[in-house]
Amino acid sequence: MTMFESYSLDSRTLAGPLEARLAAIRQAGFGKVMLDARDVVSHPGGVAGAVTALRASGLRPAGLQTLHDFEGLSGPLHQYKVEVAKGMLQTCAQLGAPRLLVSASTLPHASTDLARLAADLHKLAMLAVPLGLQVAYKALSWGQSVRGFLDAWDVVSDANCSNLGLGLDSFHMFANGDSLDDLIELEPERIFQVQLSDFMGDIPAPEIPGQTTRSLRVFPGQGAHSEQLADLVLRLARLGYTGDYSLDVSNDDYAQLPAEHVAAQARQSAGWLNDDVLHRAAPLPHWTRSQANTR
Repeated sequence: MTMFESYSLDSRTLAGPLEARLAAIRQAGFGKVMLDARDVVSHPGGVAGAVTALRASGLRPAGLQTLHDFEGLSGPLHQYKVEVAKGMLQTCAQLGAPRLLVSASTLPHASTDLARLAADLHKLAMLAVPLGLQVAYKALSWGQSVRGFLDAWDVVSDANCSNLGLGLDSFHMFANGDSLDDLIELEPERIFQVQLSDFMGDIPAPEIPGQTTRSLRVFPGQGAHSEQLADLVLRLARLGYTGDYSLDVSNDDYAQLPAEHVAAQARQSAGWLNDDVLHRAAPLPHWTRSQANTR
């Protein structure tokens, strides 16, 4: 067992070939990796090559991201997005990833009718059923109509599919001004993924999306929002959430650093969350567990 079994690091956080990134993540003590679809399809060996690299690394996939702007479209645009979704679901299944991450639509011509959005997500979840996959839907602070996690929860609840759940992203929660008190409204078993990142200063207003929001993200505990992040994960623990936390961080500095250096910083962040915030005990070494079981 690795040190951080319930934490994953986003593949797009690190620079270099996929094999080097996976090796750095494993060496840092993580058991899982959140895979970015572009990293997978851009592998020199294609999806099959990425699958081989993943299996050789010993890491398990936490999920595949991200399907963008899926819901709320009509006619040929809707059918186009359905075909995109089918392709991403197939890739997800090939990787052995348990879920596909979907972000709320930002398209200005997408429907704002939540019932319509729920119907589209119901269709997506049904497409995932034969493949044994989950779909995690998250709000975007600059989304067209789903900006807060309660908005996303309403859509997920209305869609009423057991394999459709909620994705939480701390950056978008804080940028949108979501109240953490509202977490009590959620069903913990329907929270499929939690993505965490810190920020180097004040988080930009939701109506100012763009590259700045990504270039200034840092690992939890390294930025200006450590207290908020600690409050978030503690509230989720009290709610009964027992799933994974994904460190969803990428910035211009990390893109210029060796993967091992960045992964080591991610390890420190996971250690802060695990030990200082959640106060989880480190897993026993395999030989220690074996001895304990014989007593």
